[in-house]
Amino acid sequence: MSYQDRTLSCVDCGIDFTFSATEQEFYAKKGFTNDPKRCPTCRAAKKQQMGGREHGGQRQMFQTVCAACGIDTQVPFEPRNGRPVYCSDCYTKNKD
Repeated sequence: MSYQDRTLSCVDCGIDFTFSATEQEFYAKKGFTNDPKRCPTCRAAKKQQMGGREHGGQRQMFQTVCAACGIDTQVPFEPRNGRPVYCSDCYTKNKD
């Protein structure tokens, strides 16, 4: 498939930016079906705001006790009262 540079408008700042043929090919190889909504500057700002998790940044972890085996564990979300939380081993067992 042949790709051509396209001009898109950023949903955050409204500035037009180029969605290059190379980027389009990369998106297609990754299986992405949607065009980017943000210009490179706003995309970088959004990643920074999210803590850079997509590029190896540290994710906030929360201490809890596994509802199945009772060991102390960490999870990447804040546990809510009344909802069971499992360590990775018990989660994998329950998932299957």
